[in-house]
Amino acid sequence: MRYRALFLALVIVATWPIDAKSLWLDPTQLERLNRGEVVLLDVLPPGATTGPVQGGTALARVHASPETVWRVLVDYRRHPGLYPRVVDTEVLKADLEHALVRYVVGVGPLFFGFHVNNYVDAARRRIEWRLAQERRNDLFRDSWGYWQIEPRGPDVVLTYAMAARTVLPAFVTRGAERDGLVETLKAVRERAEQAR
Repeated sequence: MRYRALFLALVIVATWPIDAKSLWLDPTQLERLNRGEVVLLDVLPPGATTGPVQGGTALARVHASPETVWRVLVDYRRHPGLYPRVVDTEVLKADLEHALVRYVVGVGPLFFGFHVNNYVDAARRRIEWRLAQERRNDLFRDSWGYWQIEPRGPDVVLTYAMAARTVLPAFVTRGAERDGLVETLKAVRERAEQAR
């Protein structure tokens, strides 16, 4: 009987989604999360392609309801101000389970466009996204990730994971994706907490 329980536990851990595994933080990370810090992990979201990839997973506690945070995430037209350097968005297609969004980022005097397919699962409070390869994308070769909202009492723990391969050499963008994770989570948290 003991071996069956151990086997069952191993099967559950082995098949648990990576985003849930990333929530198993060590005591120091949990303390930082509870103090309001953004916790950055060296965990890429599932879906890797070949070639050098940069990114990570970040978590933050948000003092807002899951519904409020969800509304911020799916309000694609208001994403400028949430993501670093995003200056414009256009929703090209949208229904209850999918949204194709064109983003424009500004880097100095230059502007780059790219397209993202967002796959929405409102019941699980999860958005998985991937670069729309069939569309023109100026800066990215590939990019993917997810948002996950987990209720924690009156608050939520918000997870944002992303990975990217750009047309620029890795040494040029090294760290930008990870810094962007933290900046984006802080911006989403601020907007959600102001909307409560």
